[in-house]
Amino acid sequence: MEPRGRAVIRDYMPEQHRAFFAALPFMVVGMADQNGHPWPTTLSGHPGFANSTEPNLLSIKAWLDPGDPLYSCLRDGVPIGGLGIELSTRRRNRVNGRIEDCVVGEGFSIRVQQSFGNCPKYIQARNVQPRHCSGRAPECRTDSRLDDSEVSFITEADTFFIASRSTQLDQEESSQGLDVSHRGGRPGFVRVDSKNQLCFPDYSGNLLFNTLGNLEVDARAGLLFIDFQSGRTLHIIGRARIRWDVPETMRSAGIERLIFFDIERLMNRDHAFPHLFDFVSYSPHLGADG
Repeated sequence: MEPRGRAVIRDYMPEQHRAFFAALPFMVVGMADQNGHPWPTTLSGHPGFANSTEPNLLSIKAWLDPGDPLYSCLRDGVPIGGLGIELSTRRRNRVNGRIEDCVVGEGFSIRVQQSFGNCPKYIQARNVQPRHCSGRAPECRTDSRLDDSEVSFITEADTFFIASRSTQLDQEESSQGLDVSHRGGRPGFVRVDSKNQLCFPDYSGNLLFNTLGNLEVDARAGLLFIDFQSGRTLHIIGRARIRWDVPETMRSAGIERLIFFDIERLMNRDHAFPHLFDFVSYSPHLGADG
């Protein structure tokens, strides 16, 4: 995969990607907490809150709220993975690098080290709608086990985001290791095996193995589920195990691997995502039972 990766992963953003990020109302980012564990979360603003004035720089005019699990992690020099996703068109592009020029409460910049696009597979189409922001602080629940409402939230989800890292992330000059990606399927594609274990499929993808490659060398990962109607977010961190061999019946349904996820900590935040998206349709890559 290395020759292919070198051909499609750049150290700058092409003009198309720069314009793409500038049109988004939110993006997903992944960073490591004080213990080195990756978490995914979102940054939001009016379109234009993410802006690129030069090919290897993405400026973000947004900040995390104090209740966000990564609030205290935003500072100069920190590695960050970013995912821009336009749900209405199923377009997505990724940008990874290091944070610089932090102004607390206002924004920061990402010095780009990796930039690449992804295919639209498994993205459910949604259209953004106006939402009146209540201004109230998100209510938060933390635990090491899911409660019944969180089990329902996960089993009804058709989308989540996953942050992963590599051991190389600890190297000062490394551009490797911190990444955040999208996963999608029909409701039920994430299975709750117990209150502290999940299982989800890895469908045929872009063959770059950005996420799976990270998980093979560092099992720590973070998941983010978003209710695009209520604004509820569920952040979960834990450790992932990849099952590379799956039954032929799964392979015929497009499932190439299974990921088992052992939950270590979760943060359930009501009203944390400020946007409202109406569901339009499932990805055409998902069959009736996909």
